[in-house]
Amino acid sequence: MAGKLGAICSRLISPLFNHHCRLPRFPQIHSPPPPFVPFSRRHRLPPRALSAVAMATATNGNASAAAAAAAAADSAVQEPPHKIAKVAPLLKVKKLSENAVLPSRGSALAAGYDLSSAAEVVVPARGKAMVPTDLSIAIPEGTYARVAPRSGLALKHSIDVGAGVIDADYRGPVGVILFNHSDTDFAVKPGDRIAQMIIEVIVTPEVAEVEDLDATVRGEGGFGSTGV
Repeated sequence: MAGKLGAICSRLISPLFNHHCRLPRFPQIHSPPPPFVPFSRRHRLPPRALSAVAMATATNGNASAAAAAAAAADSAVQEPPHKIAKVAPLLKVKKLSENAVLPSRGSALAAGYDLSSAAEVVVPARGKAMVPTDLSIAIPEGTYARVAPRSGLALKHSIDVGAGVIDADYRGPVGVILFNHSDTDFAVKPGDRIAQMIIEVIVTPEVAEVEDLDATVRGEGGFGSTGV
């Protein structure tokens, strides 16, 4: 009896409940998919910027503006607040006389600074002479100055340079030793460019005494052991 009564009540109540509790139906709005934003390998944005592009594109559909905004935001995050400028060391030079000429480079990418004579000097044939520059130079720490011959003097007059090392802690006058390998005396006048000075970076490791050295393929071979 109770089962029949429950079945009858459920048949009567179910339509009434569905009628009064039915939710209104709204028309479905199909939004178009966001446009595809191509990114080449060369202009690929970082993950943070890509997520910003996706969010901005889904919001207003302006992909190009979103990409530009995301890239600007990402670069602003990655850039340090203050850029540290690299300061090149100064080559401090002191003139010791009126005849001294400051070292200069012949072109923008020249490696050497031209050194000029401050006096009249004759370099004898098959001989040598010290030519003063009347300059004192403070070589930057961590480097040394190598005094090298000028190609024009070497080719035309067989003039070479010897003992060309200027240490960073040397503060005396700089002189250039010229060797004349020709059979004719070579005359030097004040202001003549006689050599070039090249600043080179050096490494000064500590000296450690050891019982043996690492073995290499070459070993002790030297003085033409690898060929003439």
